[in-house]
Amino acid sequence: MPSRQKQLLFSVSGILGFSCAVTAAVATGLPYWLSGAVLCRTGAELVNATGAELDKFVGELSYGLFHGQRVKQCGLGSRASRFSFFPDLLSTIPTGLHVTIIFFCGAVVLFSSVATGFFFFNAFGRPYETLRGPMGLYLWTFITCISSCLVMILFASEVKLNHLSERIANFNNENFIFQTYTERYDQCFWLFFLIFLLQGLNGLLVRLAGIQFPFQESKEVDLSGGAADLMY
Repeated sequence: MPSRQKQLLFSVSGILGFSCAVTAAVATGLPYWLSGAVLCRTGAELVNATGAELDKFVGELSYGLFHGQRVKQCGLGSRASRFSFFPDLLSTIPTGLHVTIIFFCGAVVLFSSVATGFFFFNAFGRPYETLRGPMGLYLWTFITCISSCLVMILFASEVKLNHLSERIANFNNENFIFQTYTERYDQCFWLFFLIFLLQGLNGLLVRLAGIQFPFQESKEVDLSGGAADLMY
């Protein structure tokens, strides 16, 4: 492939990698990972609310990895409050799992930035057949792709398997019991899915630039020695 086309492909990959790094950094800090509604079950059972009456007992909940907001509805009007995961909810949430999600978010930012630098290095500099060169581009892209995938899987497991929304809704509530009414993943969660797709696209662009996938180079078999051996 001509060098100009390689420069173009690597430049596009570098721009995509930089976009992924900025997007991951911004999405990690925003409180728009999950939004939904929580039902004040205690209040609804007290008045035997059904149908449209349940709206008076359905509050709102939205949060990210560091902070969020909840609106309680227990039949007497709404009460809005903000909360932080650190240090307020450390005793309520699965702390180890939550910190792991933040760790992989940082890994996405770090390795997207590293891949961006190496894409531009290979576009305008002199590539080397090491981790700094074309083969290394697959490594950094693959790590970023896997890290973004793990962020989504771990966050989904924290929400669904560990009932994170109910834990947050019932934090510091002694007289009322809340349960999840509706849940949907919000913008920041899907931004990491977009990062996953863009990193996969980067891998294809590297392949289009003429760089073979790792461990798939064809090995040339030396037949000269075999012909000489047949002589004896």
